[in-house]
Amino acid sequence: MSVEVGKSAPDFTLPKAGGGEVSLSGLRGRKVIVFFYPKADTPGCTKESCGFNAALPDFTDANAAIIGISKDPVKKLDKFADKYGLTFTLASDEAGGTVEAYGSWIEKSMYGRKYMGIDRSTFLIDEQGKVAALWRRVKVPGHVEEVLKAAQSA
Repeated sequence: MSVEVGKSAPDFTLPKAGGGEVSLSGLRGRKVIVFFYPKADTPGCTKESCGFNAALPDFTDANAAIIGISKDPVKKLDKFADKYGLTFTLASDEAGGTVEAYGSWIEKSMYGRKYMGIDRSTFLIDEQGKVAALWRRVKVPGHVEEVLKAAQSA
């Protein structure tokens, strides 16, 4: 399945930091920012997550919820959220089904070595569950502001 603007976003139900589960369909009626990040408590992921957290009031004003998804176990997400005071939803996709459904599980290369990993990517999903915008191979500086502008105008 390929995720494209204007098409329905793949639904998911995942365990979340702090306990319980989060599902995309459970947030229908609100915009949802779903961002995939490689690993909790690493420099780029921390900067991106703290950026979304700092802008959370603005996203809330735009009627948008935020869900950060990685393959980290819930315990690690709990520590990550506590360490940085993250108050938006962090979800665990240890099995990788959601990451794959969104096309965010890709071949990467570092120092000539190829491996599979999470593509830092973000999806803006509208109130009806359709993809309104998407960003792949995200560079962290300026990204939160760009997503916020899109959420405010969607």
